[in-house]
Amino acid sequence: MNKQPLLILWICFIFGILISEKLSLSTALVNVFLSFSFLFLVFSFLKIHFFFKIKDFVLSIFFLGLGVFAHELHNKEQVLPNFPNSSEVVFTLDKKLNSNEKNKRYEVKILKVNDEINHLGLVLSVPKEEKELDFKHFYKAEIYLNKVKANAQDFGFDYQKYLARKQIYFQGYAPNSFQVAEKENLTFSEKIRQKRLEVLQNIDQAKLSEKSKEFTKGIILADRTEMDRETVEDFSKSGLVHILAISGSHMAIIFWLILLLLKPIFPANFRNFPIVISLIFIWLFAIFIDFGSSVIRSCIMITAYYFYVLLQRKPDLLHAMAISGLAILIFDTNQLFDVGFQLSFIAVFGIFWLNEPILKYLPKPKNTVQNFLVNVVSISIAAQVATLPLVIYYFHQYSLISILANLIIIPFSEIIIISSLVMTALLVFKIDFSLFNLIYDFMVNTLLSAIKWFANLDFAFFKNIPMTLLEASLLLLSFYFLRDVLLKKDFKSAVRFSYGMLIFFALRISLNFYHYQRDEVLATNYFRDNVLVSKHHGEAVFYIREKSKPDKIEKYIVEPYLNSRRIKDFKIETVKPNVSAVKIGKKVYKLDD
Repeated sequence: MNKQPLLILWICFIFGILISEKLSLSTALVNVFLSFSFLFLVFSFLKIHFFFKIKDFVLSIFFLGLGVFAHELHNKEQVLPNFPNSSEVVFTLDKKLNSNEKNKRYEVKILKVNDEINHLGLVLSVPKEEKELDFKHFYKAEIYLNKVKANAQDFGFDYQKYLARKQIYFQGYAPNSFQVAEKENLTFSEKIRQKRLEVLQNIDQAKLSEKSKEFTKGIILADRTEMDRETVEDFSKSGLVHILAISGSHMAIIFWLILLLLKPIFPANFRNFPIVISLIFIWLFAIFIDFGSSVIRSCIMITAYYFYVLLQRKPDLLHAMAISGLAILIFDTNQLFDVGFQLSFIAVFGIFWLNEPILKYLPKPKNTVQNFLVNVVSISIAAQVATLPLVIYYFHQYSLISILANLIIIPFSEIIIISSLVMTALLVFKIDFSLFNLIYDFMVNTLLSAIKWFANLDFAFFKNIPMTLLEASLLLLSFYFLRDVLLKKDFKSAVRFSYGMLIFFALRISLNFYHYQRDEVLATNYFRDNVLVSKHHGEAVFYIREKSKPDKIEKYIVEPYLNSRRIKDFKIETVKPNVSAVKIGKKVYKLDD
């Protein structure tokens, strides 16, 4: 507690959130627990000997209770109204989502349903030919509403829970045009969002290739809604998808760029001014791109880190990380279950924990350029190793080439990020610089071609890798012991790391054997397409109708099932429309049940 008090308290707060998530606790019990913890905490500061001795323990328990209490506040059970299937809805735009083949998709705020006031969240789909929604108008339309359904199976992505964490409980489709009314006064937030939308429209009109436009919108303004799936898949398969997300590296590059430009302007007596101005700039940038969760994480962490510099204290990365984590989770405890939140903090801890040991095994740099390249290598390896268990747990895929791809692409991507920022600034002021457009277009297309090349190395790409949360936790624990193995190189450290890996592989083999022995037949569906699944030992057969969409079913039903049951061999059998049942073994199962 004396060395890292904030980190320990943050971890206690996280455990409190997890307890609240997994256990159904009454509000009265939570309040009593929190009140007693607070009372003990007050006594400990009065320097009563007994309480003073257990102050650290009481403080930890208090933050544990605070985590439980905060998560209970953010997850109050909603009583949802029953709307008619077709309802007249008045709404405003909240956020644009990724489009699909037929529809544009948005998160909207409902204001009225059939003239009754309701303030609920809604995922709305509209035909692609409809005009883009904006923040300057109210909209009224006939919408087919339905509640988001829970996942009936024990595999696959729980979309209902994901949306519920964002206070969204309904989906809707608007087949017809909207009635539009202009807002008299926009809030500050709406003005900023509208300005961002206009900048995105300026990028659409720029004299750049389509891929460069979408890349610029994604890497600077955090808008990937219209990016083609092939490009996104290339980033994912090459292990470089983090480049598309506005993450810590983006904000750090922007911060250091502003700092570098400001330092020569201010004399030595005002050396703190460039830092303060740079911090203000990144927060203004965060506001402009609509407070993306990864952006806020980065801004808080950079601000906390440089506050130590301003106060002339030794910067502490773990303190900065803990302050950032606490600030975010107090505001919204559901952020803990966001994949981006988990990966970003694990990556930062991995860099803190493994960067120094990895540097010992790399050549010693002789100049600034070599120092930069060596640090890119060490940081990339540390972040990749630390996030590996979670990446496999959530996405069930990994490319062995990703570390090499990151080492080659990241230095180049930093130049691209700066160039994209300049390009966006030019487009904000509608400045057309043809030569820069050509150079920028060439750089982006070269980057995308290189990423595509890495993505096409199929021999290094593995998908449908089964991984449970317990396995991922054991693997993370083993990597925790890796630091001592690299630094100390002693027998005791090697034994700890080996024990961790041994337990991990023992668990993995046991789970593989358990699922191999388990046979089952189950019925599921993808929207209106029914699927019958038959599993026998290490093989699964999926029975679908002729008119079903096999590519969608493979992505949303087959692959999640294979990962959950740890199966490699499968086949998809097509059933003709006039066949209503399938014989599996000695039993007959109806496909449409």
